[in-house]
Amino acid sequence: MRLQKYLAEAGVASRRKCEELISSGRVTVNGVIASVGASVMPGDKVLLDGKPVAPEQKKVVYAFYKPKNVICTSSAEEDRVKVLDYFKDVPLRLYTVGRLDYDSEGLIFVTNDGEFADKLTHPRYMKTKTYRVLVTGELTKQDERALMKGIELEDGLTAPAAVRVLKRSAERSELLISIIEGRNRQVRRMMEALGHKTLKLCRISIGSVGIKGLGPGEKRLLSEEEIESFYK
Repeated sequence: MRLQKYLAEAGVASRRKCEELISSGRVTVNGVIASVGASVMPGDKVLLDGKPVAPEQKKVVYAFYKPKNVICTSSAEEDRVKVLDYFKDVPLRLYTVGRLDYDSEGLIFVTNDGEFADKLTHPRYMKTKTYRVLVTGELTKQDERALMKGIELEDGLTAPAAVRVLKRSAERSELLISIIEGRNRQVRRMMEALGHKTLKLCRISIGSVGIKGLGPGEKRLLSEEEIESFYK
């Protein structure tokens, strides 16, 4: 088995993230610093940062409502509240899938299933992500058409978005926006490009999975049917 796959199946991270860990020299196999593409055989001793890594038999995927002002990183160097602080009761090595900004809230996934993480982040399997957004000013019909056509950002033209305005006034507007991309702070930057500051942003669904029934800081296990939907 390839080392990056072995690490992913052990719940370390997605396969691509595991490749980064290997490239940085943090992984050894039988006492030797490993390289990407190395193979692991039964009986080999694999260490990450000097700690043993072994595949976990139980694979889980949680839907989690990330509160505002909580970070997704698991870095021990961060002293802010982390998503994984809400999972201290789960005796598994977990990590987050589906980046969400510190000042945003809503749905992310927490898992130890590397294959699921790869499917969720691979462009071929991109699922629609829907956000409820509150912005300053009136979101005009022209703004709606621009979002549905694509917004030119510094990293290129965005893919067309689906938009439904829930409320609008001269002071504030509230909308639902669905996108298939996952650029950094994409929705906020799209709104800013149209002259609107984002006051609140909540991701309410990814694919067919939503946060209905969950409050901030709450979690639930995905069903087999929900997990399977991400492989289609």
